[in-house]
Amino acid sequence: MLQEKLPVEIKVKKLSDGPEKVIYFPRVVGMTDSSFQRTINESIEHQVHQMIATQETNMSSPVEEMDGYFEIKNNQCQVLSLTQTNYTYHRHAAHGLTILRSLTFDLIEKRTCTLRDLFKPGSNYVKRLSDIVHQQIKTRDIPLIEEFDSIKPNQSYYLADKCLVLYFQVYELTAYVYGFPMFPISIYEVSDIIREDGPLGRLSENN
Repeated sequence: MLQEKLPVEIKVKKLSDGPEKVIYFPRVVGMTDSSFQRTINESIEHQVHQMIATQETNMSSPVEEMDGYFEIKNNQCQVLSLTQTNYTYHRHAAHGLTILRSLTFDLIEKRTCTLRDLFKPGSNYVKRLSDIVHQQIKTRDIPLIEEFDSIKPNQSYYLADKCLVLYFQVYELTAYVYGFPMFPISIYEVSDIIREDGPLGRLSENN
């Protein structure tokens, strides 16, 4: 059986400023549309530098260690979704701090997708997804540092196979020890409000 060709090929790039500061990030290569390929790579690199800047200015003390890496969460059905993580330790800090960011690209429509772009216009996706998160918090007995009200319209997310994963930063919902609160939602749980011609629609049809 021939292996299905992935929509994009990924190479690993490295950004380093000494042995204590090493950032690995993905670079897309081999696309027929070189213009959109450049747009994707510029978006990824821009996010890398934003994360570095955020971590460097997060505390007044100097940075002693910084490590960055990435994960390709989805590379099928003309949908590319990835996460980028940056861990930084500042001098005299009690512990390091990690931040997480993500990007999702629709390779057919040739654009970066926000959460809103995944759903039908006019659908109350914010309330629908917030209700699911509420239920997961209750079912999983997740200890919160403050009451959860609602996700943001542009809530952070990534796509992994047939799953939409909403996530929050460290300290945003829970204590540091719990890391990143993540809420996986099956595509089929929200199938009535997703855009059939969008990333979720294509992933739901891929068996």
